[in-house]
Amino acid sequence: MDVDTLIIGAGAAGLMCAAHADGRVLLVDHAKKPGEKIRISGGGRCNFTNLHAGPENFLSANPHFCKSALSRYTQWDFIALVEAHGIAWHEKTLGQLFCDDSATQIVSMLLREASDAGAELRLETAVEGIERGPDGFTATLVPAKGHRRRVFARNVVLATGGKSIPGMGATGFAYDVARQFGLPVTDIRPALVPFTFPEKRFAALSGTALPVRATANGTTFDEAMLFTHRGLSGPAMLQISSFWREGQQIEVDLSPGLRLYDHLRERRQSHGGRNLTTELAGVLPAKLVQYLAAPLGLTGNLADQGDARLQDICTTLHGWHLSPSGTEGYRTAEVTLGGIDTQALSSRTMEAKHVPGLYVIGEAVDVTGWLGGYNFQWAWSSGWAAGQAIAKTLRQG
Repeated sequence: MDVDTLIIGAGAAGLMCAAHADGRVLLVDHAKKPGEKIRISGGGRCNFTNLHAGPENFLSANPHFCKSALSRYTQWDFIALVEAHGIAWHEKTLGQLFCDDSATQIVSMLLREASDAGAELRLETAVEGIERGPDGFTATLVPAKGHRRRVFARNVVLATGGKSIPGMGATGFAYDVARQFGLPVTDIRPALVPFTFPEKRFAALSGTALPVRATANGTTFDEAMLFTHRGLSGPAMLQISSFWREGQQIEVDLSPGLRLYDHLRERRQSHGGRNLTTELAGVLPAKLVQYLAAPLGLTGNLADQGDARLQDICTTLHGWHLSPSGTEGYRTAEVTLGGIDTQALSSRTMEAKHVPGLYVIGEAVDVTGWLGGYNFQWAWSSGWAAGQAIAKTLRQG
């Protein structure tokens, strides 16, 4: 079987690449359905991009690498594609765009685009034994049912993502193939992932949420935090998890929108007879105030608290220092931080510099976005860039 391009991985980046690569394209995936991460994202409505997507929203050993693809295929280009397919969408918060109806609309749109471009899709098919010859690559297709088949491809695109959510079939396949062909892989770790704490520290607060300002390694996000049986989750925690490292503390401002010291001093003037915990429960979740009452010594009425005492309490509440024992790992991580080293790739084409015809796109690359649609935008942009580059080489013969 001969094809111009073998794309391994029918997720967001792979589908996008298949829609633009031209020629004879074979898109394979070991899953039963394409675009499974798209389908489950955004609570089933797919946070498909972000209005504010830019290079500053991505982590990489080379922060400049993503600039080319992101500037040539922007969030506005993908929004135009969504609208051309009649998919209604809305902005939820912080520039995050979601389908009004279902994430399956995005999957169907991409499948239609790839099909219209002539791409062939094969599911429940693994790829083994990739080898490079003078004119391209050979590999063995291993279907779940049926016979193995050898395929020759002028180009191979690695679009299998990272190791996050192994329950959906995620593996380190792309990293293994990259190393086989001499492409270095950076250190990888789970990212956009909840924190864990020992001895079910926050189990009594499980389900409690509040807006916070969270900081790890000097990077701060203002979003919601959720207490869980295992530790801390919610957008704020997922965001800073990409910056946190083992052994480090995180800092949480429990009242980023209100200066508690000024508020409590004013309330002391007008309502000095009120209980301190009752007053704090007016601005923080009551369960959280109850949880903190003993360790912070939150006793007595407002009138009993001097300025210095109020300052001590408020300093802690605005700068709660916590030491996670770890994270929930790849099992629940939304993405993998790190990946195939960008130094080995062309930022314009996504092609390996020293392995002509080998391309790497999406999450497999050492480019990791913030929470909020940024990683999908990288999938669209990098997939488009590789597809355009492949189409150009085919036109040139």
